Amino acid sequence: MERWQNRVAVVTGASSGIGSAIAKDLVLAGMTVVGLARRVDRVKELQKELPAEKRGKFFALYCDVSNESSVNEAFDWVIQKLGAVDVLVNNAGTLQSGHLVDMNPAIMQQVLQTNIMGIVLCTQRAVRSMRERKFDGHVVLINSILGHKTMTAMEGVVPDVNVYPPSKHAVTALAEGYRQEFLGLGTRIKITSVSPGVVDTEILPDSIREAIKDRMLHSEDISQGVLYAISTPPHVQVHELTIKPLGETL
Repeated sequence: MERWQNRVAVVTGASSGIGSAIAKDLVLAGMTVVGLARRVDRVKELQKELPAEKRGKFFALYCDVSNESSVNEAFDWVIQKLGAVDVLVNNAGTLQSGHLVDMNPAIMQQVLQTNIMGIVLCTQRAVRSMRERKFDGHVVLINSILGHKTMTAMEGVVPDVNVYPPSKHAVTALAEGYRQEFLGLGTRIKITSVSPGVVDTEILPDSIREAIKDRMLHSEDISQGVLYAISTPPHVQVHELTIKPLGETL
């Protein structure tokens, strides 16, 4: 992590779970971190968990990644106050339980807007900062194993994850799209998709929690994967990192 000392990382969805763990670990690793979230008060609470000498390296900022104006306002602040975005971790995402056949379309549209367009909007701003400075930054997408498959059918169980798997399949396609664009544009910006299995976080539906029981990852497991990916040498790109708990059957 030597090259990232005092560099600026932006982590979306930093109010809980995986995003909170990543933001905390990046600060401890020597980076200046901006945690973006709608529940900004919870991000501010995270600052209190850091060692006193590290708290000045962590900033909590409101941002709704599904809203372009909100994204632009947040990234304008980062650029004005901190000067750059060197690492972006697109972690913000949502899962709303319901069935494709009768769920409110507006709710499903919000899932797609957050999980897909949230990445697009934030990445545009981060990559603009990297390209303007000709800096070899790193963009991380927190994906899912459901970005590579669908739920395993179980007799008598109706899947209730609706458009979440399609939204994560889109993240898989985005990762490859960014890889090709970064290459074609002549940059050395890295892209990494991190696909966790079942993680014990607030977003996890009760239906999956009950089926999996104790076979779950912790947020810190995913954070360590992100740190590994961004700490690789300049010639190494971890394009896809899949992390599953031992014994997971999904």
